Amino acid sequence: MTMLSPSQVIVLATPVFFALIAVEWIISLRRGRNAYALADAISSLNLGILSQTSAVFTKLLTLGIYTVVASHVALIEADAFWLSLPGWLLALLFYDLCYYWLHRMGHEVGVLWAAHAVHHQSQAYNLSTALRQTSSGALLGWIFYLPMALAGVPPLVFAVVGLIDLLYQFWVHTEQVRKLGWFDRWFCAPSNHRVHHAVNERYLDRNYGGILIVWDRLFGTYKTEDDEEPCVYGTRGLLKSWDPLWANFSVYRQLAHDSWHARSWLDKLRVWFKPPGWRPPDVAQRFPRPVFDLDEHRIIYSPPMSTALRWFAGLQFAALVAGTSVFLWHADQSPLAANLIWFGVLLTGQWALGAAMQGRISLWLALMLQSGALATATAALGLQQWHWLFKPTTMAFALIYIASCAIQTMKSMQNLPHG
Repeated sequence: MTMLSPSQVIVLATPVFFALIAVEWIISLRRGRNAYALADAISSLNLGILSQTSAVFTKLLTLGIYTVVASHVALIEADAFWLSLPGWLLALLFYDLCYYWLHRMGHEVGVLWAAHAVHHQSQAYNLSTALRQTSSGALLGWIFYLPMALAGVPPLVFAVVGLIDLLYQFWVHTEQVRKLGWFDRWFCAPSNHRVHHAVNERYLDRNYGGILIVWDRLFGTYKTEDDEEPCVYGTRGLLKSWDPLWANFSVYRQLAHDSWHARSWLDKLRVWFKPPGWRPPDVAQRFPRPVFDLDEHRIIYSPPMSTALRWFAGLQFAALVAGTSVFLWHADQSPLAANLIWFGVLLTGQWALGAAMQGRISLWLALMLQSGALATATAALGLQQWHWLFKPTTMAFALIYIASCAIQTMKSMQNLPHG
């Protein structure tokens, strides 16, 4: 029997994710407060898709390094124990402890926050937020799991307990489940994870536990949700964009900007390792940023969307989910070059969808870009029959786009005042 890869497990779990999202949405409507906005939900899910497709490549780094360390540097060799039931349970506990410190450092170290910030950027708090994940976290995140490799935890056990830890955290991203009494005192639950996502001063940088909230109680980072002060969600520097690339790189850009402009060589380095928000005094003076205002933060970013655009976004997202599912299912058996090509196609579609929802490009331009990416990919992979479908389709979308631009220009000129 062939074991499923983590990517294939995610594909099989996807219908369950969407079913639970639908249940949460219906419950929120019955309670008189819609928990979802279409563009925000699609943006969050879009980032989840990108995190999974990029993981096809980054897992070669994370799991590869882990495997090398576990195979050659492990201080203990006890595979039989780790593969027993007590070993699996201890490994899950071990992973959750390592995750706590990764998560905590992700809020206390600038360069780690640059990766983790993606997960916090939404001003909504619902199950789609759970799937909003970074695409760059694996670049440094593997460091925090080296203790498991040194303890000889087999790569298979490490991968499985990591997936369990990740999947557990899905359900805690909701406002529809209130406090759960004793459960909240031991486990990560919706109430204490709402605190974690809040930007209110009293809640900031608290409750990092993945499965167990006990770690926060032990290390002094626990905070109870106060019914008198509702949580306000997002990041203190609002993203205000549906662009998945900008979501992943905006904080890195801020750090690079401050590092470049810092006069002190020490400050150029410190920018990356100081807590988020820290800036060299000379840079802060020359490039001031607005002071955080909680009331302004309550204003939800929501560019207007026409009915046509909403239908377009929904259908395009459904196509992206289908394409991503096929990609992830076959990725482990496909050549690297083919994976890179299809990754590029999906990324083009994701960027175009975000730009269209934001009003930066028209629907016809978005369709032209997506069809053009498919035409290029099918040509590169020698899929001639599909290429001859997408090539003329791209040309048709291009002509329609040019015509629509010409009509829009003529209308604008007609509205100009005559001298």
